[in-house]
Amino acid sequence: MSENVKKGQGHGVVKISEDVVGVIAGIAASEVEGIQGLHPTLTGGITQVVTGKRNVTKGVKVTVGEQDAIIDMIVSIEYGFKIPEVVAKAQANVKETVETITGLKVSAVNVYVQNIFVKEKEAKSKEK
Repeated sequence: MSENVKKGQGHGVVKISEDVVGVIAGIAASEVEGIQGLHPTLTGGITQVVTGKRNVTKGVKVTVGEQDAIIDMIVSIEYGFKIPEVVAKAQANVKETVETITGLKVSAVNVYVQNIFVKEKEAKSKEK
C-alpha cells in the first residue's frame, strides 16, 4: 500500500493512503446522476470472490505522487443518459472532491465506461 507523505505545519507528518483517495473518488463518482456503479478490475473481482471481503475501492485505481494523484475508474452508465455528459460531470466531481478533502492536486481522472445498465422496468416493457 503506497502512501502520500505531506509535510505538516511543524506538527508532524500526514500520510494519505491510496485506498483512502480511492474511497473518496468512488463516493464522489457515485454521487453523479447517470452513474449506475463502479466495477472491480479483473483481479479485484477475483480477490473479492476468493476472500469474501467487499472491496470498497472496487473499480478505482489511484496512483499518488509527491503532490498529485491520477485516478482511473471503471463505471456503468444508466441507459438514456448521454455518456460524454455523465463522464464529464463525474470527472469534475471526483477532481473537486479529492482536491478539497485531501489537498492533493488531481492531474487526471480517467473514466472507462464498461457497461450500460438498463432498468428492469424498461427492460420488461421492451420485451412485450
